[in-house]
Amino acid sequence: MDILSNLDFGTALKFLVPSLKAGLWVVVQATVFGFFLAIILGLFIAIGRISKIKILRGFLLVFLEFIRGTPLLVQLVYMYYVVPLLVSIIVQIWNPGYQFKISSLVAGTLGLGINYGCYISEVIRSSILSIDGGQTEAALALGLTSNQTMFRIIIPQALRNVIPVFGNYLVMMLKDTSLLAYVSVSELLLRTQSYASQSFLTIESYTILAGFYLILSLPLSQLVKLVEKKMLKFN
Repeated sequence: MDILSNLDFGTALKFLVPSLKAGLWVVVQATVFGFFLAIILGLFIAIGRISKIKILRGFLLVFLEFIRGTPLLVQLVYMYYVVPLLVSIIVQIWNPGYQFKISSLVAGTLGLGINYGCYISEVIRSSILSIDGGQTEAALALGLTSNQTMFRIIIPQALRNVIPVFGNYLVMMLKDTSLLAYVSVSELLLRTQSYASQSFLTIESYTILAGFYLILSLPLSQLVKLVEKKMLKFN
């Protein structure tokens, strides 16, 4: 009861919220660029997975299993701490003394994009395979090449069908940006941890953080549902 009576949400709101507002731009950058990378990577992986090149299909399958079989947090830490070391070691073969560096935000964004891209790729691949094969046959009969058929007819339809799923992944990525705190990105969680450790307003700080994420994710979730309804009517 003493703890509850000593809660000071007013002070926490006064000093923490401005810091969270500053960290919001970091979250937006990581989400937007990470999601763009995820869609591009997912599209290319999906195309590669249905290609006729056996070696490519095998390599992509192994890559997908590795990404989907390891935690996102481990991948983020690996991207930030290990990848620069590996790149430095390889480049030093030709350029001794070279040190490759990557910012925490770039590493975190790449990690999010690669992780989500692997999951999105399976969604796109399934959507491509669900397109009626008669459309491909008709396009080829009209003189289009296989690549033209894929990129002009099949892929646009497949992407339109999975837009609602993309929206759900976007909301998930927004919330997963909190993991970037573990690779030193000054986003919402890291700022909250710093303030809570200095002010000892632990309950207040993390409660405000949870509310901040709700304010961000709930409207976005509603927008995704609205887009999904519009797409269903369009189909």
